[in-house]
Amino acid sequence: MSESTKDIDVEETLAALSLKDKISLLSGSGIWDTASLPDHGIPSVRCTDGPNGARGSRYFNPVPALCIPCGTGLGATWNPELIRRAGELLSRECEAKGAHIWLGPTVNIVRGPLNGRGFESFSEDPYLGGILAGEIIRGVQSRGTSAALKHFVANDQETQKMTVDVRMSERALHEVYLKPFQMAVKNGNPKILMTSYNKVNGTHVSENAPMLQDVVRKDWGFDGLIMSDWFGVYSCAESINAGVDLEMPGPSYLRSQAADQVRDGKIETETIDDRARQVLNFLNYAAKAPVSDTETSRDTPEDRELNRRLAGESVVLLKNSGGLLPLDPTTCDEVAIIGPNAKLAMACGGGSASLQPYYTSSVFQAIKDQLPEHAKVHYEPGVFGHVLLPVLTSEHVTNDAGEPGASIELFNEPASTPGRKPFDSHTLPDTTYQLMDYWHPEMKDPFYVSMRANYVAEYDGTHDFGLAVYGIAKLYINDELVIDNESSQTPGGMFFGKGTVQVRGTYEMQAGQPYTLRVEAGSAALSKVETPDSMAIPGGALRLGGCVHIEPQDGIRRAAELAKRCQHVFVVAGLNSDLEKEGKDRESMSLPPHVDDLVGAVLEANPDAVVVTQAGNPIALPWRDRAKTVLHSWYGGNEAGNAVADVVFGRVNPSGKLPVTFPARLEDGPSFLSFGADNVSIYYAEDVFVGHRWFEARKIEPAFAFGHGLSYTTFTTSDMQVSEKEATITIENTGSRAGSEVLRLYISHKGKSRFIRPVRTLGGFQKVSLEPGEKKRAALPIDKHGTSVWDEAKKAWCVEAGEYVASVAAGEGTTVLEGRFSVGEDVFWTGL
Repeated sequence: MSESTKDIDVEETLAALSLKDKISLLSGSGIWDTASLPDHGIPSVRCTDGPNGARGSRYFNPVPALCIPCGTGLGATWNPELIRRAGELLSRECEAKGAHIWLGPTVNIVRGPLNGRGFESFSEDPYLGGILAGEIIRGVQSRGTSAALKHFVANDQETQKMTVDVRMSERALHEVYLKPFQMAVKNGNPKILMTSYNKVNGTHVSENAPMLQDVVRKDWGFDGLIMSDWFGVYSCAESINAGVDLEMPGPSYLRSQAADQVRDGKIETETIDDRARQVLNFLNYAAKAPVSDTETSRDTPEDRELNRRLAGESVVLLKNSGGLLPLDPTTCDEVAIIGPNAKLAMACGGGSASLQPYYTSSVFQAIKDQLPEHAKVHYEPGVFGHVLLPVLTSEHVTNDAGEPGASIELFNEPASTPGRKPFDSHTLPDTTYQLMDYWHPEMKDPFYVSMRANYVAEYDGTHDFGLAVYGIAKLYINDELVIDNESSQTPGGMFFGKGTVQVRGTYEMQAGQPYTLRVEAGSAALSKVETPDSMAIPGGALRLGGCVHIEPQDGIRRAAELAKRCQHVFVVAGLNSDLEKEGKDRESMSLPPHVDDLVGAVLEANPDAVVVTQAGNPIALPWRDRAKTVLHSWYGGNEAGNAVADVVFGRVNPSGKLPVTFPARLEDGPSFLSFGADNVSIYYAEDVFVGHRWFEARKIEPAFAFGHGLSYTTFTTSDMQVSEKEATITIENTGSRAGSEVLRLYISHKGKSRFIRPVRTLGGFQKVSLEPGEKKRAALPIDKHGTSVWDEAKKAWCVEAGEYVASVAAGEGTTVLEGRFSVGEDVFWTGL
């Protein structure tokens, strides 16, 4: 499409369309595209997955893409202006990928640490999430791209997400879970709202007319498109009548029944017109987005600079009790970099948020790059932190022609068929594939895949290999069968919940010797895995991983010996896309087996070791009291490793603040007894006491509090003035380095209230950047969103009469100053 695309005369077009034509507009024409009617001048537009990039239209062998930090990483910046610039960057990526619609942002609440997809969201706090969502939407849509605010609503876990009935009070629904959507609609005006998979209080959201019509359309005045999540529609008449304008993907089996249901009186023709009208109105906006005709890459120095700033501002310095950081790289003559995540480029989590990055940066390489040439850098993994054996990338394997990557051929016959001919072939960047959106004109169903990779062993000894598949697969090494994941299969949560466990095998190898890895596989139709609660995705998928075998005791011993003899030691540990991914929740806050033992042993050998953690959600840190220096990075996008090194060596003064609470124990958190599913439902028993509200009300000391984050400089605040409209405060940089501080405004109701309230509620924030010795006067507006609660009796928001305390927190989270204001009488309001 181009900017010259002509507007559709909506009413005239509706009058000219047949019922069949109107119905065809209400679902997609493929995985990523909407339906077109060229004879009526109705174009198709294309979607691309977000929220931390723009993958493009291909899961299979995708065009490389920009990857920004994950949602919680963006939340840790507490920087709305910067997040808006990130949205503008994502819009440019969408243009390059030929996409009119960016499927993001995710504003679901991080109500506990175990949500497999929690890393996509901004925060546990609805106010912080809502503000940042509005800004990234404004950035994305500033260039004509459409943003799809998701997943509406309470899609806060992966366990049974298609069927689970999320039950909660009306207050919790409005004050916590609807709130970030409400704020994002108000401040960002997204063109699309995407419905979630789950039920809320007994009804699937995609069939919930009170939610979609009464709340979204009438109360909020939302006039954009309501779209389903992929395969997130479970009915024809119910979803159309409830207000879902567009079902994705297509073609739809369910909505093909709509004409019959109109005939049977289950759907009114006027309702079909209403849904088609919304689609046409949306197309008048979306089709004008200037997009490339072919998917391309646009990796520029300016983009890299902005992305590095995003990643740098996301890093949170949790501890620096010995003042070790920042390090002067010229004093680092001998450095040990230890840990399972040291050489892993932690760009993004797993599932629909994953993509093929333009480039990546690991902590190991980034630290090494910033050290002087004479510095000796030692590496020891200690133990592996993967659940799934690491994928073999183009750094490890070559294809049939000897080029980096793996060869893949596709057939309509199984490997046992003599003389079979491939109908397609490709080179992949690694030993994985996802065929959900793959198509070829000669392809039948089922079809078969042969993947080959040449591997040269780096070490002598036993090597572990693992094969997970959605379909069937067998691994051969030098034509010897090593893994059979075909004869019998066990569900494992891979590939949006449709895949097997990773089946493992071993093979003895010699360093420097070449080996041929060959996987013979079959498509999704051949899978023996039964997963009725997960989405029905086509094609199939496969993941082959492998590495040398390490005995944990030996690896930990070698790591500790290395740490003891080096002055500067870094231990890098955390999670990865095996553990944080769409389709499966985590089972605990713990790091992978033996990783905490490794960190403890390194700290015992060298108490000054710097611990770097990487995860998208809170993790357990049982060694935190022994560690003097801890910094937390997230899934940091292309610049993940560089951002950590920038903070370590002082090129960036850390300003990240936790957007989520890190509990000392999982049992301390608000969702401990109410996460997952209780047969077919789950009740949000913590009610409005989510995240930091819970810990403050219960007086439970977390490991690291919401809003915590240290700097290399110091700040003081003074002269706070409070009115009913705003709080103003002076902040000064009293240290020797330029830095940024986040001022957080909390509102508390004092005296007798008819509502059970949190101790305090986040009602505003501002990030302030200051040179050494510089002062600034900051103004934090006080608005109805900071003072209101949902009145279930009135079915409206209520600013309750009484006295309020406005308190400003900064630094390590202590309340530094406060003031009071009064509201004379109850004020009720609805809408935005």
